[in-house]
Amino acid sequence: MTLASCTIPTPLGDMLAVASPAGLCLLEFAGQQGLARELAQVQAARGAPVQPGASPILAQAGAELAEYFAGARQGFGVPLDLVGTAFQRAAWQALLAIPHGQTRSYAEQAAAIGQPRATRAVAAANGANKVSIIVPCHRVIGSDGSLTGFGGGLARKRALLALEGGGAQADLYDH
Repeated sequence: MTLASCTIPTPLGDMLAVASPAGLCLLEFAGQQGLARELAQVQAARGAPVQPGASPILAQAGAELAEYFAGARQGFGVPLDLVGTAFQRAAWQALLAIPHGQTRSYAEQAAAIGQPRATRAVAAANGANKVSIIVPCHRVIGSDGSLTGFGGGLARKRALLALEGGGAQADLYDH
């Protein structure tokens, strides 16, 4: 087995997408800090090399992202093959439950997975999310409403929230 990869252009910059036969494993902005580490984690977890190539999953991801950025899609249907610990996958499932155009705090996300004292662990799990935008870690903000860390950068986080209708709040609370 090999893992297929391609570059998907977006209005916020090119994204590297990697898919196994089961689903999308990685979607990150090209040049992002930590990308090489994430690629190595995906390859190790799936026991396969990443090679440029086409796949139906990559094509679906590209088409759905184009619709999202055009304002014509609020949810994604591309299959996911998430690489992480059981705790990380639980945190990412809570991210997937945050509706388009809404935000949650890390504390609310921790409560959603039944571990209200795990706020810092949830924040760390969000930081380890390898499928940007589709697993919407950009929808998580600080308890005070401030924009907090996003692997793609706060400018992209602000743009994604604005695209989804949370722009006024994002601009108001950005420190």
